[in-house]
Amino acid sequence: MMAVQPLNQPAEIPPELDRWNWGAFFLNWVWGIGNSTFIALLALVPFVNIVMIFVLGARGSRWAWENYPWRDAEHFRRTQRNWAIAGLIVWVVGFGVVAVTVGGIPRLMKGSDAYHMTMDAVRADDRVKAAIGDDLTDNYWVGGSINVDANGSGEARFSIPIHGAKGKATAYSHAIRTAGTWRVRLLIVRVEGAGAPIVLVNEDHEAIPNAAIGI
Repeated sequence: MMAVQPLNQPAEIPPELDRWNWGAFFLNWVWGIGNSTFIALLALVPFVNIVMIFVLGARGSRWAWENYPWRDAEHFRRTQRNWAIAGLIVWVVGFGVVAVTVGGIPRLMKGSDAYHMTMDAVRADDRVKAAIGDDLTDNYWVGGSINVDANGSGEARFSIPIHGAKGKATAYSHAIRTAGTWRVRLLIVRVEGAGAPIVLVNEDHEAIPNAAIGI
């Protein structure tokens, strides 16, 4: 069914209004419902949505003009500007939430007992201090995971970049939690430029080629 055109709305969109539509790009299917442009619902289809948001950005203004009875060009321009502002706010807030969430993960891991046990052992090892310095410290961004079950058991794996006055290294650890208590089962430090890793803990007796065996 074709939309009814008001007397003061030309069938073809004026050239000055036929431009990239940020509201359609940012809010895609939500914008489509609000502008009677239901082809935008294709943005809900996996894989198709990746292409569709760009199509909506490029063609959205034309489709919205054709599908909705605007009072005049100014009504159209003002409404699309509001959609663009709303879309930008949604994206900025969304990216902010993601950034805060991702940025908080290292902080959560560093707050665990397993992490503290790992770093205490690394800082206390004379071989590590000799390789990268007594002032060794960890970077903010660390890799790994921590899983704790309701019964008190758990497992943690870390990949921790560390550095000091003499060099850089990465500490790899594996810890197990039993009855609420953590125990480091494997702890290895690989120093940049060194051929052999330093093994601090290897209770699981894993084979580590060229390792400098410690405690």
